[in-house]
This record gives sequence, structure tokens and C-alpha cells, in this order.
Amino acid sequence: MNLENFPGSFDSTVDTGLQWLSDNGSGLFDAVNDVLKSIYESLLWVFNLPPYYVVAALIALLGWRLAGPRFAVAALLGMLFCAFIGLWPETMGTLALVVVATLMALVVAIPLGVVAGLLPAMDRMIEPTLDLIQTMPPYIYLLPAIALLGYGTGTALIATFIVALPPAFRLTSLGIRMTPNEFIELGNASGVTGWQMFLKIRLPFAMPSIMAGINQSLMMAFGMVVIAGIVGSGGLGETIYGAIRTLNIAQSINAAIAIVILTMVLDRLAQSAAASQEGKRS
Repeated sequence: MNLENFPGSFDSTVDTGLQWLSDNGSGLFDAVNDVLKSIYESLLWVFNLPPYYVVAALIALLGWRLAGPRFAVAALLGMLFCAFIGLWPETMGTLALVVVATLMALVVAIPLGVVAGLLPAMDRMIEPTLDLIQTMPPYIYLLPAIALLGYGTGTALIATFIVALPPAFRLTSLGIRMTPNEFIELGNASGVTGWQMFLKIRLPFAMPSIMAGINQSLMMAFGMVVIAGIVGSGGLGETIYGAIRTLNIAQSINAAIAIVILTMVLDRLAQSAAASQEGKRS
């Protein structure tokens, strides 16, 4: 094989493969795009249905329940600030994107992580793929998604789903493997079934690790939805991208502050929920 010709041949093969998928699977990809867009728009409608101060108050109440009164006040003021700078719709758009993409990732990652935790051979087989996903530049995942789904929300959700999946998978698998052997032996000696062993012994020990994986997936999703603004994802990412294109520095700073506020609020909520699970296990 002539190595000088290999890059061109490889690139041609990739382009041909994507073109074939686009031509032969256009109906499927259009349907997937429509479903993703519908889910996102439905959740966004729910977020935008109440007035901004009601949503901010609900987030503050949840923060009070999980993290205490000081965080609740800070979360309330932060969310109200997003509204006062005129970026409430964009903030809710980003929240909807993150929630939908993270839930998609968790629906896939947690069950597979449980199986991988129980089957070490499967875990070893999937690890290289997860390493590849986490080491590739995140914006790379936008390119094939654009080729297959076009610009818009669907592409942003698929790319964010891919980036958010590995942390939840890894930490779920780790949590299942962390079950102390003495408890497994005690369960076997007590004659529990495999399902009872999972629900009453393995899952309670794994929950803190699973919650940490959910938190990490949320953070990865936030980073990706900002990058996905270049494909017309909506939300604060698209606001920042538009501000950069027009050199509207003030708007880009406002959007960046709103992203930081939203990220910190959800991060603290997820951490508090994980700590609550740890406390229950103890």
C-alpha cells in the first residue's frame, strides 16, 4: 500500500460512507431529527409556561431541600439575574437541551453500566470506545451529525448525548463493582435471588457512584451545548456564537455569566443529591 495515497483514500471512504448513509437512511434520520426536536420543544414549552419568577422560586425550593437555605437564596438570585439581563428564554433553552441530552445519555449509560459492572469482560471491551469518545475534541461529533441530521436541535442533542454518555457509564460500572464481597457472600448465604441481590445490596452501594456519574454527565453536557451553538442549537450557546460573529462583547459576557450561573446551580443540586444518597447508605 502506498502510504502517500492512504490519507486521500481514507477521507474518500469516510465521505462516501456518510453520503451513502444520508442517501439511504434519510427517512430514518429525518424521523429521528423530528422526534428529538419534538421532545426538546415540549420540554422547553413546559419550562417557559410559568413566569420566570415561578421557575426561579421552584429551583430555589429544590435547592433549599437539597442544599440548604443559603444555596436556595443564591440560586434564586442567580436565576432572577438571568431574567433581568434579558436572557431568560435562552437560559431555558439551554436547560432544556442539557436535560434532554443528559436523560438520553443516562437511559443508555446506566443500564449498560450495570451490565458492565456485573460482566468485567464487557467493561474491558467497551473501555477503549469510551476512551476514544472522551479524548476526541467535542466539536468533532457535530460534523457527522450535521451530515446526517442537518443543522439544528437534533444535531446538538446527538453530539451532546455522545459526550455525556461515558461518565455515567464508567461510574455506574464502578459503583456496581464496588459492592463489598462480604455483603455479597452474606446475600448468597441468606439465599437471596439475583434480582434481590441487585436491588437490596448492589444498587444501594452503587447509588453514590451513579449519582456522581449523573453529575459529571451534566457538566459534560453543559460544555457541549455551548459548542453546539454553531449548528443553531438555540439557547445560550447560539447567543454566544452570534455575539462573537457580530463582535457584541457585552452580549457574549452576559450569556457566559448566565451559563455559569445555570451550570453552578445544577452542579450543586446534583452534588447535593449524590451526598444525600451517600448519607442514606451510611
